[in-house]
Amino acid sequence: MLKTFSNKLTTLLKDKFAWLALLSGASLTFSYAPFGLWPLTFVALAVACFVTDQPTTRHAAKYGFLFGFGWFSAGISWVHVSIAQFGGLPLPASLLLMGLLCAYLAIYPALAFALATRFSDKPWQRIALLLSGFAIFEYLRGTLLTGFPWLSFGYSQTDAPLNMLAPWIGEFGLTLVCVLLGALLYYLLWQRRYQLTMIALLPVLALTLFTRIADNPVHYNGEQTRTLLVQGNIQQSLRWEPEQFWPTMSKYQDMTRPLWQQADLVVWPEAAIPELEDLAFDFLQNLDKAAAFNQSALITGIPDYQFDTRNVYNTLIVVGKQHEEDEQGHYRYLHPNRYQKHQLLPIGEFVPFEEWLRPIAPLFNLAMSSFSRGEAKQANLIANGLHILPAICYEIAFSELVRNNYTDRSDILFTVSNDAWFGDSHGPHQHMQIARMRALELQRPLIRVTNNGISGIYDPLSQTQHTLPQFVEETMLLDVKLMSGNSWYSQHGNKWIWILLAFLTGLVILDKGLVRVRYRVERDYL
Repeated sequence: MLKTFSNKLTTLLKDKFAWLALLSGASLTFSYAPFGLWPLTFVALAVACFVTDQPTTRHAAKYGFLFGFGWFSAGISWVHVSIAQFGGLPLPASLLLMGLLCAYLAIYPALAFALATRFSDKPWQRIALLLSGFAIFEYLRGTLLTGFPWLSFGYSQTDAPLNMLAPWIGEFGLTLVCVLLGALLYYLLWQRRYQLTMIALLPVLALTLFTRIADNPVHYNGEQTRTLLVQGNIQQSLRWEPEQFWPTMSKYQDMTRPLWQQADLVVWPEAAIPELEDLAFDFLQNLDKAAAFNQSALITGIPDYQFDTRNVYNTLIVVGKQHEEDEQGHYRYLHPNRYQKHQLLPIGEFVPFEEWLRPIAPLFNLAMSSFSRGEAKQANLIANGLHILPAICYEIAFSELVRNNYTDRSDILFTVSNDAWFGDSHGPHQHMQIARMRALELQRPLIRVTNNGISGIYDPLSQTQHTLPQFVEETMLLDVKLMSGNSWYSQHGNKWIWILLAFLTGLVILDKGLVRVRYRVERDYL
């Protein structure tokens, strides 16, 4: 058995297509933040289409898997930072765990390439099935086992010219445009399919032209709000130490105090108040009075353990003025003006099979890893008259979750996080990029505040961004321009894309059916 495995490994190492698949997948990392080499997405996908253009489904799946393994091994290598630093596992075990995660994620592109190979007979059919396959399996990647929709191809276009399509087709649509352009690049350069390329490009060119000449339904409404971001830079090792709760709360309060009177809205990060909400009642009452006295509102993250139900929620609350006409704060424990995180992070915020996993290693027994799930659909926060669309940390990667909580009255997209888990890696940069894509889709200003960066404000109309430096305790006071009108994506989501894909798949089925009928006619009568 060992000899068989050794022979297979030797064969794989000598396989040039295997190395090409791995390297093309790994190169995708440079198309995302902080590198921003977005054209690499099309090149990497073209190479992937080349190596998976195989006579058998098995070979297409193999090279598609290797492409996916390279894609995620390099792209989410920052996950290993948290496993190695805080997981308490020996290096071989942490590398094995990381490898298993990447192997699982690689199954999805492998299935997409295998599907296209198995059911296509012509280049146009393969392109159509690649689009349908990636749509199906990227959707499943973001759904199954709670979902992990990180590093979808569309995010690489956040700062590219194609980002003009985001308010119309969203990141999901942009991902499929990337797949289409990568496939066409392959057929153009390797197979000289000029006519196919031109015909398939027409819909993308038409949509791009339409977005350029169509009036943007979203516009500045002439109003703005002065917002204060407070980045405390609390060391991860100290965040959940009980003796550090009061110093942490005092630090955020002290950083805010000199700028209270200048800010309409103050934002603190995820769990900036580490004490349980019920136990921090006196502190919150004083904070509520201070914010209202200064004609301001403050949004902060805080854990909420409800002693009667024994549920604990990762929560955002508002203190100070809720409505613009308020003269005083209205904070009270369990006030409905709150948001409870719905999309929990596996291992970090809940542990599946915890009775077996928790005793194995500290990785499965982290502080605050027993959160309860909030409702998927929740009302916007109301802060100083503003309607704030919230998302906590990992949730910002789930476009449909965020969109489903958007309303016509939503003024600001607001997200909090604590990326201290991932150190000085490219993870926090990717996280900020994902948040900016949500702002482009919904056409609402983004406010993002984190424990140690990247905190910032992004305007999707002017596409300007202001950020605080990472790993410093710092504040930023900035005017945020408010917007009116609704993007096409905010109203319709991905449903028209699914209709188009169903039509394309139907064309493939119809064409294959007609070929079979013609074959039978020729066989029986000629």
